[in-house]
Amino acid sequence: MKLASLKAGGRDGTLIVVDRLLQRGVRVSDIAPTLQAALDDWSHLAPRLNRVAELLEASRAETINGEEVFALDFAALAAPLPRAYEFVDGSAYLPHVERVRRARGAEVPKSFYTDPLMYQATSAGFYGPRDPVLVASEDFGIDLEAEVVVVTDDVPMGVTPAQAAAHIQLIGLVNDVSLRNLIPDELAKGFGFLQSKPRSALSPVFATPDELGAAWRDGKVHLPLVSHINGQWFGAPEAGEDMQFGFAELIAHAARTRPLAAGTLVGSGTVANQDERRGASCLAERRMLEIIAHGKPVTPFLKFGDRVRIEMLDRDGRSVFGAIEQEVRRAESTPSRF
Repeated sequence: MKLASLKAGGRDGTLIVVDRLLQRGVRVSDIAPTLQAALDDWSHLAPRLNRVAELLEASRAETINGEEVFALDFAALAAPLPRAYEFVDGSAYLPHVERVRRARGAEVPKSFYTDPLMYQATSAGFYGPRDPVLVASEDFGIDLEAEVVVVTDDVPMGVTPAQAAAHIQLIGLVNDVSLRNLIPDELAKGFGFLQSKPRSALSPVFATPDELGAAWRDGKVHLPLVSHINGQWFGAPEAGEDMQFGFAELIAHAARTRPLAAGTLVGSGTVANQDERRGASCLAERRMLEIIAHGKPVTPFLKFGDRVRIEMLDRDGRSVFGAIEQEVRRAESTPSRF
């Protein structure tokens, strides 16, 4: 089952069911008006939503349960969860961590291999898959971060990884935008990210784990995550390789001292492989490799007008979640509405 949200319907959008080929959709307001409402009562509502998905696949009917079936327009989509109660983002790909630290002459602490890195990200609003990335200044060091994200139902405090796995209900992609030039001063304060981590963008659809078939195993997605910048291939690392901690372990880590509310997003961190030929998922990593090889970075951060595309394809070359396609633009001087 694949789910998305239309921008119509207020801040939380309008929930729709989407077919596997990402061509058609249908509203399901009689079941749940929003994805958050569905997640709040997932055990009861998911079977009903899945039945709609089956009907959508089985026929070319013009209506389902009295709702019109329509051609999917990605520009009309909000993020599947336009806002969420919580977004915790890990850094599970240690090749990325190792390169960043090696470029500045530092070693990776041994604890990083046994205890996940994670921070509390912003979740009050997510960009839709075609919304621009709005930043006040290019001097902030604008960067993409291509990641996998999962969505949970209600997760009790203190779950084990084995128990946490059963709480993964949806999978998608995220462009976890970073403002690299603001990060050093923030981390130097010893209190984590704030201004350096603005809004992120989510893929057009989220999918239930069964939609990925054999590509979903061991709490990881075993498919390449492909990124392009201005139409040029940037990277396609395998998301199932070199991931030190699977999503079940990341969820258990986040829930060690608190429960997680239904609709919590858990990010993988920037997808990276030991094999550098597969490219990167963020500009910072490419720049770190340039520092290691040549003593200084060559690749610039994103500029206004640059375009980013992030997508995951199955082994037959079909898009699993649809593509995140965004242009970087200068933010207006006045605050914008959510």
